[in-house]
Amino acid sequence: MEAIRLNRYLASCGVCSRRDADKLIEQGLVTVNGEMAEPGRKVTDNDQVTVRGKVVSAPDQKVILAYYKPVGVTCTERDVHAEKTVVQALKYPVRLTYAGRLDRDSEGLLLMTNDGGLIDAMMRGRNGHEKEYLVKSDRVWKEEALENMRRGVYLEELKTTTRPCRIEQIGSKTLRMILTQGLNRQIRRMCQAQGYRVTGLKRVRVMNIELGKLKPGEYREITDTERTALYRQCGLHM
Repeated sequence: MEAIRLNRYLASCGVCSRRDADKLIEQGLVTVNGEMAEPGRKVTDNDQVTVRGKVVSAPDQKVILAYYKPVGVTCTERDVHAEKTVVQALKYPVRLTYAGRLDRDSEGLLLMTNDGGLIDAMMRGRNGHEKEYLVKSDRVWKEEALENMRRGVYLEELKTTTRPCRIEQIGSKTLRMILTQGLNRQIRRMCQAQGYRVTGLKRVRVMNIELGKLKPGEYREITDTERTALYRQCGLHM
């Protein structure tokens, strides 16, 4: 293997995304051949890389799971304040990382994988990958509020305007929303900006992968057909 940047290597090992890898390196949690790694470091297969003292290497087999994250489970790997993390809830024998968070109070489809390249490709906001949600609110929706959100809402806390999105009203208080970005608590913030409070939030699709008949806490390996389409949409080769 030719020398590649350390953050890319950690991503390919399924440790985390490149962005999160940079954070680990800056925090001094990564070593190369026993020495603390510096940002921009390059490595090859001949180097021994550790994260928090554990040696990491590229996975022999790539795993991608569709997992129904229940309400109350936190998308984090290490958080002393989390009652239950997604890793603890999933209990899968191979170390997997989530591709796209769901907040603790939300439920639904979470893709879990050890393919860091796939995680990195899916997390690039500029790619505009679709995510579909069912959203329940505390009161009946007005068309003006829906149109505002379809066009894009300025979120004061994040100092940004959301991208235009698709919204279908499927009940007086229930919406189907399809977003192409993943800002922090985006749907809750968008609804709040219109004077609504979200009472239920479920993600039912990520790109071509659907939640289907999975129940809270259940998971399945995605099919070969789903995998092929997912990689193609991410611009990756299997």
